[in-house]
Amino acid sequence: MKKIKIKHHKTVLIILILILCVLAFLYYDLIFRVSYAKDEFSDQVEKIAEQNENPIFKIQKILIYSSANVIDKSENESLQDLSILQYSDIAITIDNTSTVYDLTNKNTIKELYIDNISLSTNSDKGHPYVNYKSALDFAKYKEIEPLNDDKIEYNIVSTNDENNHTDYETPTFYADCSNPITLEYMNEDIITNYSASSDSNTISFNGKVLQEAGIDLNDINYNLNFTIHIVNNLNEEFICPVRLQVDLSGDDGGIYKGYKYDNTSVSGYEYNFIKIVK
Repeated sequence: MKKIKIKHHKTVLIILILILCVLAFLYYDLIFRVSYAKDEFSDQVEKIAEQNENPIFKIQKILIYSSANVIDKSENESLQDLSILQYSDIAITIDNTSTVYDLTNKNTIKELYIDNISLSTNSDKGHPYVNYKSALDFAKYKEIEPLNDDKIEYNIVSTNDENNHTDYETPTFYADCSNPITLEYMNEDIITNYSASSDSNTISFNGKVLQEAGIDLNDINYNLNFTIHIVNNLNEEFICPVRLQVDLSGDDGGIYKGYKYDNTSVSGYEYNFIKIVK
Protein backbone atom coordinates (compact mmCIF):
# COMPACT_ATOMS: atom_id res chain seq x y z
CA MET A 1 0.00 0.00 0.00
CA LYS A 2 1.25 3.41 -0.93
CA LYS A 3 1.92 5.74 2.00
CA ILE A 4 0.66 9.35 2.00
CA LYS A 5 3.50 11.77 2.50
CA ILE A 6 2.96 15.20 4.06
CA LYS A 7 5.57 17.63 2.93
CA HIS A 8 4.47 20.76 4.81
CA HIS A 9 4.47 19.57 8.41
CA LYS A 10 4.77 23.06 9.89
CA THR A 11 1.79 24.40 7.91
CA VAL A 12 -0.40 21.46 8.91
CA LEU A 13 0.57 21.93 12.56
CA ILE A 14 -0.39 25.61 12.44
CA ILE A 15 -3.76 24.73 10.87
CA LEU A 16 -4.43 22.13 13.55
CA ILE A 17 -3.59 24.62 16.28
CA LEU A 18 -5.93 27.19 14.73
CA ILE A 19 -8.72 24.61 14.54
CA LEU A 20 -8.20 23.73 18.20
CA CYS A 21 -8.32 27.42 19.14
CA VAL A 22 -11.57 27.88 17.23
CA LEU A 23 -13.09 24.83 18.91
CA ALA A 24 -11.97 26.06 22.32
CA PHE A 25 -13.53 29.47 21.63
CA LEU A 26 -16.79 27.88 20.50
CA TYR A 27 -16.85 25.72 23.60
CA TYR A 28 -16.40 28.78 25.81
CA ASP A 29 -18.91 30.83 23.89
CA LEU A 30 -21.63 28.21 23.56
CA ILE A 31 -21.22 26.17 26.74
CA PHE A 32 -19.03 27.77 29.37
CA ARG A 33 -20.42 31.28 28.99
CA VAL A 34 -24.02 30.03 29.07
CA SER A 35 -23.27 27.91 32.12
CA TYR A 36 -21.55 30.86 33.82
CA ALA A 37 -24.49 33.13 33.05
CA LYS A 38 -26.90 30.59 34.55
CA ASP A 39 -24.77 30.32 37.69
CA GLU A 40 -24.51 34.09 37.96
CA PHE A 41 -28.29 34.46 37.54
CA SER A 42 -28.90 31.78 40.19
CA ASP A 43 -26.56 33.56 42.59
CA GLN A 44 -28.37 36.84 41.92
CA VAL A 45 -31.76 35.24 42.61
CA GLU A 46 -30.45 33.72 45.85
CA LYS A 47 -29.11 37.11 46.96
CA ILE A 48 -32.47 38.76 46.24
CA ALA A 49 -34.33 36.01 48.12
CA GLU A 50 -32.01 36.26 51.13
CA GLN A 51 -32.27 40.04 51.34
CA ASN A 52 -36.05 39.99 50.99
CA GLU A 53 -36.82 37.09 53.31
CA ASN A 54 -37.32 39.63 56.11
CA PRO A 55 -38.41 42.80 54.27
CA ILE A 56 -37.51 46.18 55.75
CA PHE A 57 -40.60 47.80 54.21
CA LYS A 58 -43.98 46.30 53.42
CA ILE A 59 -47.50 47.52 52.82
CA GLN A 60 -49.55 47.01 55.98
CA LYS A 61 -52.95 48.44 55.10
CA ILE A 62 -54.87 49.89 52.14
CA LEU A 63 -57.90 52.15 52.68
CA ILE A 64 -60.15 53.10 49.79
CA TYR A 65 -63.01 55.58 50.24
CA SER A 66 -65.22 55.85 47.15
CA SER A 67 -68.01 58.30 46.47
CA ALA A 68 -69.32 60.57 43.71
CA ASN A 69 -70.18 64.21 43.13
CA VAL A 70 -72.02 66.50 40.77
CA ILE A 71 -70.64 69.63 39.11
CA ASP A 72 -73.35 72.12 38.22
CA LYS A 73 -72.40 73.89 34.99
CA SER A 74 -75.79 75.50 34.40
CA GLU A 75 -76.53 79.20 34.71
CA ASN A 76 -77.78 80.30 38.12
CA GLU A 77 -77.03 76.80 39.43
CA SER A 78 -80.39 75.56 38.17
CA LEU A 79 -79.29 71.88 38.11
CA GLN A 80 -80.08 71.65 34.41
CA ASP A 81 -76.51 71.05 33.14
CA LEU A 82 -74.80 68.62 35.47
CA SER A 83 -71.62 66.59 35.12
CA ILE A 84 -71.37 63.46 37.26
CA LEU A 85 -68.00 62.20 38.49
CA GLN A 86 -66.78 59.33 40.67
CA TYR A 87 -63.73 59.52 42.91
CA SER A 88 -61.81 57.28 45.31
CA ASP A 89 -59.39 58.39 48.00
CA ILE A 90 -56.62 55.83 48.56
CA ALA A 91 -54.38 55.61 51.64
CA ILE A 92 -51.50 53.11 51.77
CA THR A 93 -49.81 52.51 55.12
CA ILE A 94 -46.20 51.27 55.09
CA ASP A 95 -44.82 49.12 57.91
CA ASN A 96 -41.11 49.80 58.52
CA THR A 97 -40.68 48.30 62.00
CA SER A 98 -41.50 44.59 61.65
CA THR A 99 -37.83 43.74 60.99
CA VAL A 100 -35.96 46.76 62.35
CA TYR A 101 -37.71 47.86 65.55
CA ASP A 102 -35.96 51.18 66.13
CA LEU A 103 -35.73 54.01 63.63
CA THR A 104 -32.37 53.84 61.89
CA ASN A 105 -30.93 54.80 58.53
CA LYS A 106 -32.00 51.37 57.34
CA ASN A 107 -35.77 51.82 57.79
CA THR A 108 -36.24 55.56 57.32
CA ILE A 109 -37.02 57.24 54.01
CA LYS A 110 -34.73 59.44 51.96
CA GLU A 111 -36.68 59.33 48.68
CA LEU A 112 -40.15 58.16 47.68
CA TYR A 113 -41.86 58.25 44.31
CA ILE A 114 -44.56 56.47 42.32
CA ASP A 115 -44.39 55.63 38.62
CA ASN A 116 -45.59 53.04 36.07
CA ILE A 117 -49.12 54.34 36.63
CA SER A 118 -51.83 52.68 34.56
CA LEU A 119 -55.59 52.43 34.94
CA SER A 120 -58.53 50.97 33.09
CA THR A 121 -62.30 50.75 33.43
CA ASN A 122 -64.86 48.39 31.95
CA SER A 123 -66.21 51.01 29.56
CA ASP A 124 -65.32 54.30 27.92
CA LYS A 125 -67.52 56.31 30.28
CA GLY A 126 -65.72 59.28 31.75
CA HIS A 127 -62.12 60.48 31.83
CA PRO A 128 -60.15 58.69 34.58
CA TYR A 129 -56.83 59.80 36.06
CA VAL A 130 -54.95 59.68 39.37
CA ASN A 131 -52.79 62.07 41.38
CA TYR A 132 -51.65 62.91 44.89
CA LYS A 133 -54.24 64.09 47.43
CA SER A 134 -53.51 65.58 50.83
CA ALA A 135 -54.42 63.34 53.77
CA LEU A 136 -56.10 66.42 55.29
CA ASP A 137 -58.72 66.19 52.52
CA PHE A 138 -59.22 62.43 52.72
CA ALA A 139 -62.82 61.16 52.33
CA LYS A 140 -64.18 64.42 50.97
CA TYR A 141 -64.49 65.70 47.44
CA LYS A 142 -61.74 67.97 46.22
CA GLU A 143 -60.78 68.67 42.65
CA ILE A 144 -57.34 67.44 41.62
CA GLU A 145 -55.33 68.00 38.47
CA PRO A 146 -54.27 65.24 36.05
CA LEU A 147 -50.59 64.29 36.15
CA ASN A 148 -48.25 66.02 33.72
CA ASP A 149 -46.17 62.85 33.48
CA ASP A 150 -46.10 59.30 34.81
CA LYS A 151 -44.44 60.09 38.13
CA ILE A 152 -45.42 61.41 41.57
CA GLU A 153 -42.40 62.51 43.63
CA TYR A 154 -42.88 63.03 47.37
CA ASN A 155 -41.25 65.64 49.53
CA ILE A 156 -39.74 63.84 52.56
CA VAL A 157 -40.32 65.47 55.96
CA SER A 158 -37.59 64.53 58.46
CA THR A 159 -37.79 67.14 61.23
CA ASN A 160 -40.42 69.04 63.22
CA ASP A 161 -39.24 72.28 61.65
CA GLU A 162 -39.77 70.87 58.16
CA ASN A 163 -43.21 69.67 59.26
CA ASN A 164 -44.17 73.19 60.38
CA HIS A 165 -43.19 74.67 57.03
CA THR A 166 -44.51 71.99 54.67
CA ASP A 167 -47.25 72.60 52.12
CA TYR A 168 -49.35 69.45 52.28
CA GLU A 169 -51.06 70.34 49.01
CA THR A 170 -47.93 68.94 47.37
CA PRO A 171 -46.90 65.26 47.70
CA THR A 172 -45.57 64.80 51.24
CA PHE A 173 -44.36 61.80 53.24
CA TYR A 174 -42.74 61.44 56.66
CA ALA A 175 -39.28 59.87 56.83
CA ASP A 176 -40.42 57.55 59.64
CA CYS A 177 -43.40 56.22 57.58
CA SER A 178 -45.86 57.55 60.17
CA ASN A 179 -48.28 58.93 57.56
CA PRO A 180 -49.86 57.02 54.68
CA ILE A 181 -49.24 57.51 50.98
CA THR A 182 -52.41 59.26 49.81
CA LEU A 183 -53.76 59.38 46.27
CA GLU A 184 -57.02 60.20 44.56
CA TYR A 185 -58.55 58.40 41.62
CA MET A 186 -60.89 60.61 39.61
CA ASN A 187 -63.27 59.72 36.79
CA GLU A 188 -64.77 62.93 35.43
CA ASP A 189 -67.72 63.45 33.07
CA ILE A 190 -69.19 59.96 33.41
CA ILE A 191 -72.42 61.67 32.37
CA THR A 192 -72.61 65.24 31.09
CA ASN A 193 -75.58 67.55 30.48
CA TYR A 194 -77.56 65.65 33.08
CA SER A 195 -80.56 67.61 34.38
CA ALA A 196 -82.51 67.37 37.59
CA SER A 197 -86.23 67.50 37.97
CA SER A 198 -87.88 70.55 39.46
CA ASP A 199 -87.48 68.87 42.85
CA SER A 200 -83.84 69.51 43.73
CA ASN A 201 -84.01 66.87 46.45
CA THR A 202 -83.74 64.21 43.75
CA ILE A 203 -80.07 65.10 43.26
CA SER A 204 -77.56 63.63 45.70
CA PHE A 205 -74.06 65.03 45.89
CA ASN A 206 -72.56 61.63 46.74
CA GLY A 207 -72.58 58.08 45.40
CA LYS A 208 -76.39 57.94 45.36
CA VAL A 209 -76.37 60.15 42.28
CA LEU A 210 -74.87 57.27 40.27
CA GLN A 211 -78.01 55.22 40.91
CA GLU A 212 -80.32 58.20 40.32
CA ALA A 213 -78.67 58.74 36.92
CA GLY A 214 -78.88 55.03 36.03
CA ILE A 215 -75.12 54.45 35.92
CA ASP A 216 -74.18 50.76 35.96
CA LEU A 217 -71.38 50.26 38.48
CA ASN A 218 -69.87 47.48 36.36
CA ASP A 219 -69.13 50.15 33.75
CA ILE A 220 -67.07 52.29 36.11
CA ASN A 221 -65.32 49.67 38.27
CA TYR A 222 -61.61 50.15 37.66
CA ASN A 223 -58.11 48.68 37.90
CA LEU A 224 -55.29 50.90 39.10
CA ASN A 225 -51.65 49.77 38.90
CA PHE A 226 -48.48 51.59 39.92
CA THR A 227 -45.05 51.02 41.46
CA ILE A 228 -43.86 52.55 44.74
CA HIS A 229 -40.11 53.27 44.93
CA ILE A 230 -38.29 53.84 48.23
CA VAL A 231 -34.68 54.86 48.90
CA ASN A 232 -33.64 54.61 52.55
CA ASN A 233 -30.97 56.65 54.29
CA LEU A 234 -28.35 54.03 53.41
CA ASN A 235 -29.14 54.72 49.75
CA GLU A 236 -30.62 51.22 49.36
CA GLU A 237 -33.46 51.00 46.84
CA PHE A 238 -36.74 49.10 47.23
CA ILE A 239 -39.79 48.69 44.98
CA CYS A 240 -43.32 47.35 45.41
CA PRO A 241 -45.79 46.99 42.52
CA VAL A 242 -49.38 47.74 43.60
CA ARG A 243 -52.41 46.35 41.77
CA LEU A 244 -55.84 47.52 42.89
CA GLN A 245 -59.05 46.06 41.50
CA VAL A 246 -61.76 48.38 42.81
CA ASP A 247 -65.34 47.10 42.88
CA LEU A 248 -67.81 49.88 43.69
CA SER A 249 -70.72 47.49 44.26
CA GLY A 250 -71.57 45.50 47.39
CA ASP A 251 -74.26 43.45 49.11
CA ASP A 252 -75.42 46.57 50.94
CA GLY A 253 -75.61 48.61 47.72
CA GLY A 254 -71.99 49.66 47.66
CA ILE A 255 -71.41 53.20 46.51
CA TYR A 256 -75.14 53.51 45.65
CA LYS A 257 -75.82 54.05 49.36
CA GLY A 258 -73.69 57.21 49.26
CA TYR A 259 -70.15 55.95 49.65
CA LYS A 260 -68.13 52.76 50.00
CA TYR A 261 -65.28 52.34 52.47
CA ASP A 262 -62.82 49.44 52.14
CA ASN A 263 -60.34 49.02 54.99
CA THR A 264 -58.03 46.10 54.21
CA SER A 265 -55.09 44.82 56.24
CA VAL A 266 -52.90 43.04 53.72
CA SER A 267 -50.25 40.35 53.92
CA GLY A 268 -48.29 38.21 51.53
CA TYR A 269 -45.13 38.42 49.48
CA GLU A 270 -46.73 40.68 46.85
CA TYR A 271 -47.02 43.47 49.47
CA ASN A 272 -43.33 43.36 50.43
CA PHE A 273 -40.89 45.92 49.09
CA ILE A 274 -38.17 44.13 47.15
CA LYS A 275 -34.64 45.36 47.62
CA ILE A 276 -32.84 46.12 44.38
CA VAL A 277 -29.56 44.19 44.33
CA LYS A 278 -26.86 45.97 42.37
